[in-house]
Amino acid sequence: MLLFLSVPQPRPPGTRTRAAAARVARWRRQRLRGRPGAGSRRRGRMALCGQAAGAASLPSELIVHIFSFLSAPDRLRASASCSHWRECLFYPALWPQLRISLRVSPAEQPRLEFLMRKCGWFVRELRVEFAAENYLSGGGGPGDGANPGVGGEEVEALQLSTRWLEVLRTYLELVLCVLISIRNNRNLQKFSLFGDISVLQQQGNLSNTYLSKVDPDGKKIKQIQQLFEEILSNSRQLKWLSCGFMLEIVTPTSLSSLSNSIANTMEHLSLLDNNIPGNSTLISAVELERFVNLHSLALDFCDFTAEMARVLTDSNHVPLQRLSLLVHNVSVMHKSLDNMPNDEHWKALSRKSTSLRVYIMAFDIKSEDMLKIMKPSIPLERIHFDSYITCVSGAIVDLISRQYDKFLTHFILMNDVIDTSGFPDLSDNRNEDPLVLLAWRCTKLSLLAIHGYTVWAHNLIAIARLRGPDLKVLEVTEESIDFDQGELADQDVDPVHNLIEQVSLGLGQPWHAVMDIESLSVFTEPNRHFYREMQSFSEGI
Repeated sequence: MLLFLSVPQPRPPGTRTRAAAARVARWRRQRLRGRPGAGSRRRGRMALCGQAAGAASLPSELIVHIFSFLSAPDRLRASASCSHWRECLFYPALWPQLRISLRVSPAEQPRLEFLMRKCGWFVRELRVEFAAENYLSGGGGPGDGANPGVGGEEVEALQLSTRWLEVLRTYLELVLCVLISIRNNRNLQKFSLFGDISVLQQQGNLSNTYLSKVDPDGKKIKQIQQLFEEILSNSRQLKWLSCGFMLEIVTPTSLSSLSNSIANTMEHLSLLDNNIPGNSTLISAVELERFVNLHSLALDFCDFTAEMARVLTDSNHVPLQRLSLLVHNVSVMHKSLDNMPNDEHWKALSRKSTSLRVYIMAFDIKSEDMLKIMKPSIPLERIHFDSYITCVSGAIVDLISRQYDKFLTHFILMNDVIDTSGFPDLSDNRNEDPLVLLAWRCTKLSLLAIHGYTVWAHNLIAIARLRGPDLKVLEVTEESIDFDQGELADQDVDPVHNLIEQVSLGLGQPWHAVMDIESLSVFTEPNRHFYREMQSFSEGI
């Protein structure tokens, strides 16, 4: 009888049965549950590929590279993810240019100080604009509802005076904050300041009474002027210097702080301030001789003399491409127009640079003064009239359309009159409307903006048809448009609807009149509009 025995085969070393493997797995799970922190460490090791720890562990160079694709608001939001990303936010390569628009308000000062402390020492292009929260014309504020009875005017004047003092005091502090932060910045290439001192003016003239109360001994003004000169003297790469309406920050001696090497390589210079007393100017013809590489220049018209025009035509100067001139009634009252360039000087400038274009803004200038200024050989491309007292005559508009028909692209006509029922009519006693002739003669006209002058509906239709789609911007306020009696008498046609339809067809795009004049920055903030347009005009070479 044979007996078969089942003898188990020897297993290779290290192998386990299924039951044994299950027991080992259960034992390990029990150990992991009982060990404090073991699961969290395991989860932490697995989370290295996750979003939170992965983003925090990225190298700084990669985070900066990611930031470079984001806009400034998105960078700020992304930097809130962790402290490491916040440290990378103000890496110098991310902020080559800084453009700040500030309300003249105490609430802005800590924000400005933080930003300038982070970026002021390395930023290469800095553009700062100051503006009050609202125009201090008596509106707004807690005292405006006061009864104008006994003592009412005195109370309102006192409250307004207090607000003026606060605005001026804050303005000086903000300017000091900006200048102190960049005083040792040697990387600065473009520096632009706009102060909009029209907010700090009364009747067009800065009130020294407020300034003497805020800065009685003039220490702050002197400190601001010294800091500005220190910035100029420390600069090593400055190519663009622009200062507009900055409350005496620039003095006639400021530019002497620039070294010859920097002056010789400067490409843009803008010095606009109609508050300079007497006959003093911010730059002389002798000083201008150092700026041999200027491509664009912006000055008060009374400061641009015949001698300056001669300097710019010298062979050692590069051809000037852009020239912006501010003609202000305050400057014309205190300075003379006798030294301005004549037509031969303008011809010489145009021969020196065939691409020279001129931008003129005129504030409340009388017609007889404009006739002296408008020389036939000026290569005028843009002109902006802004009036509060004087009005532009039809003869001036007709002269512009005849003399500058080859160059003119922008024509702005603003008149801030109180009585809206009495807008001046440029076509009075004339066979043709000067605005229609302007559209007909100036074939390059691309922008036309009008407020405070009567524009007849049929003439507006004619302007749209003459220029067609080439007239990119046509802004006319509703209260400036008037209709003939025949158009109003026609019961079958709505004159307003017909006007909108015909102008839209002529322009080849939808058009409507400007309903809210406050929406036009060119009307509400003419200084700021001119300054920004001048910047883009100079940059668009």
